[in-house]
Amino acid sequence: MANTAQARKRARQSERRRQHNSSLRSTLRTTIKKVRAAIAAGDKVAAEAIFRASTSVIDKIADKDIVHKNTAARHKSRLSRQIKALAA
Repeated sequence: MANTAQARKRARQSERRRQHNSSLRSTLRTTIKKVRAAIAAGDKVAAEAIFRASTSVIDKIADKDIVHKNTAARHKSRLSRQIKALAA
């Protein structure tokens, strides 16, 4: 357990930050699942619309270093490729 006032404050800050980051990570996963659900349904128009909205969410979370920028790019790339494959 933290003994000094400074250490107690840092523990409080860390816990608050951990919960906030966890919430953002959950939002990221939810947006990705929504796009995948639209792709699985075979609805290209809806999938593209949801993908456009989710792209900004993914970028914002990457900018805050919740996930690495390359991880965000990989998610966007794979989802985009799956949407393009719907036309074929």
